[in-house]
Formats: sequence, C-alpha cells, structure tokens
Amino acid sequence: MAETTNAAKAPKPSFIKGLKAEFKKVVWPTQETVAKESATVVVVTILLGAVIALLDYVIKNGLNIILFLGQG
Repeated sequence: MAETTNAAKAPKPSFIKGLKAEFKKVVWPTQETVAKESATVVVVTILLGAVIALLDYVIKNGLNIILFLGQG
C-alpha cells in the first residue's frame, strides 16, 4: 500500500478565505464597458427578433400560397 505524504495532510485554507482571495483577482469592468456591452446586446436582440419575424412572415405567406394553389 502507498504511504501518505505530508502534503496530503497539510491544512486547507477555509472556503471563505479562498473565495475572498479569488474575488481580489477579478478585474471588474468599468461602468462605460458595461453600458456599451449592454446596449450591444439589446440592439442585436432587437435585430435578430426582426429577422426572425420577417422570416416567419415570408414562410407563412409562402405556405399559404402553396396550399391555396394546390386546392384549385
């Protein structure tokens, strides 16, 4: 059987101390960066919604034309 080493028995730092140490390493964005990125997300979401709505309209009307032509 393998023997345990002293490194395995070393005391572990508490979870809270480790969490605080990690939060000190985080580089938080500036307010200007957050505002720009939020505006970009909103604009892209609106544009993508418009594209999806347009495609839905075209497909729906295209299917209606095909279905009504098939009946006559």
